[in-house]
Amino acid sequence: MTQYQAFRVELKDRVAHVAIHRPEKINAMNAAFWDEIVDIFRWVDETDEARVVVLSGDGQHFSAGIDLQLLAQAATQLGDDVGRNADRLRRQILKLQASFNAVDECCKPVIAAIQGYCLGGAIDLIAACDMRYCTLDAQFSIKEIDMGMAADVGTLQRLPRIIGDGMMRELAYTGRMVDGREAQAIGLVNRTYADRGELTDAVQALASEIAAKSPIAIRGTKQMIRYMRDHRVDDGLEYIATWNAAMLQSADLKVAMAAHMSKQKPDFAD
Repeated sequence: MTQYQAFRVELKDRVAHVAIHRPEKINAMNAAFWDEIVDIFRWVDETDEARVVVLSGDGQHFSAGIDLQLLAQAATQLGDDVGRNADRLRRQILKLQASFNAVDECCKPVIAAIQGYCLGGAIDLIAACDMRYCTLDAQFSIKEIDMGMAADVGTLQRLPRIIGDGMMRELAYTGRMVDGREAQAIGLVNRTYADRGELTDAVQALASEIAAKSPIAIRGTKQMIRYMRDHRVDDGLEYIATWNAAMLQSADLKVAMAAHMSKQKPDFAD
């Protein structure tokens, strides 16, 4: 498996474990991070054995967000022409957005396991995941407002669909910290756990449960959920009818029915 500078990646029992691996830098997102995450999630998409992803951060914290050195480097590349500066910055922002779009568009479910700091760009990242779980002492903040900028890599676009428009505005305008308990109360995370060990065990159990399901059914379910985020109900019904016209012919349906009738656990092909 490819060795990465900013990540530690492992595939075990059909679960891809993707960990941000810069604990000495609070898992800040450096230049390598943004390039490698695209490559990692392309690999997940193309690897049939990988049925679900657990995304975490090594060390005491999930991530402190974008590496400030990366921002400083971008500032040094600006010249005197406003138009050319704007074009250069726009292309850079779109490239960063594509990194988290790769997570959002992954055809496998992505589960975020969060402890410690989850700040700035890390909020953009977890908003692109399917589900989020954290420790009680986790700390969340849309930190960009305190840096004199608007979040531009997905938080303001995805978070309203997760926690609602009003709460998103409150957090985006103030940049205040939200702990694990409040994160669960507002729907940012599904559940909280006392410590890192409990979090890891619970997320692994959930990932294993999902990995045991029909990969065809899981893929179709995620695709329909993503599609409905931006479409009307009648569009979604038409799409699922067309999708399932093909997918209901999968052998997985027969395997599931046979297992149900015999009260056995089904074993689906990758």
